[in-house]
Amino acid sequence: MDTGATQAATKAGQERSPRRASRQHSRRLVLSSRTIVTHGLQRKVFQDLYHSFMTISWPELIGWLAAYFFAFNLLFAFIFFLVPGCITNLNPPGFWGNFFFSVETFATVGYGDMHPQTLYGHVFGAIEIFVGLLSVALMTGGMFARFSRPRARFLFARYGVVRPMDGRPTLMFRAANARQNIIMEASAQLRLLRDAVTEEGYRYRRIVDLPLVRSQNPVFLLGWNLMHVLDANSPLAGETPESLARSNAVFLLSLSGTDETTGQVLMTGHAYSSDAIRWNHAFRDVLHVGSDGLEHFDYDKFHLVDPLPGAPQADP
Repeated sequence: MDTGATQAATKAGQERSPRRASRQHSRRLVLSSRTIVTHGLQRKVFQDLYHSFMTISWPELIGWLAAYFFAFNLLFAFIFFLVPGCITNLNPPGFWGNFFFSVETFATVGYGDMHPQTLYGHVFGAIEIFVGLLSVALMTGGMFARFSRPRARFLFARYGVVRPMDGRPTLMFRAANARQNIIMEASAQLRLLRDAVTEEGYRYRRIVDLPLVRSQNPVFLLGWNLMHVLDANSPLAGETPESLARSNAVFLLSLSGTDETTGQVLMTGHAYSSDAIRWNHAFRDVLHVGSDGLEHFDYDKFHLVDPLPGAPQADP
């Protein structure tokens, strides 16, 4: 094997490494009260353009599309401007006349006043129409995908509570359907994410399933209290607020179901850190009977919790 070639290849790889590293980006991920910054992955927007299109905010998306529209027409305006006379009836004369002709061509409007009159103008006009049609099709498809994507409007109370239920300490979370239509065959899963150490001293993040008293709701319309009993069989047996805080515990609650109106499957979730759990508290009652004899569901009280007066210390 050629040693000189090997050394040259190694040197070239070492020279490319800083440039490759400079293209890598950090990303900040927030999970409940934890913030994690990731490193070492290259952000290749154009290789995952659909995901970027679906996850970017609406103001950013409109801004990028407007910037693309303006830059695209500037480019073709410059191309037409390079050969004066290729477009007839320019109005206004000069560069900006070519720009507005490009806009009309991109949008396939064709008002009829300005049009190509040379082979050069026809060729690049055809190229712009082809690229413009593709661009409009992609934009239309992306917009439709964003509007048609199913979105769950489930509310999660800001806090979870631990309170006695039938004489047993119970971890409880509260969810609601803000769309106020029927979610058919809704299901819920509760999991605990925490730090753990093996007998060998290996530290890792452990995921533990927490069984719910009822994980299925055939008709999820307004509110839903999700409960996990802290008995001897619970993975949380013997835990205290302090022990959960030391292990960086996070409760992951996920909901899914079929929207009766659209027939689409909805999925969403919420994360609760250990300090979002209120021990010996209860949720404020949101359902009451009014003077009109009708039941009222008060969303203003949805996030409120109250301490249990004189309640014994919950000891799972």
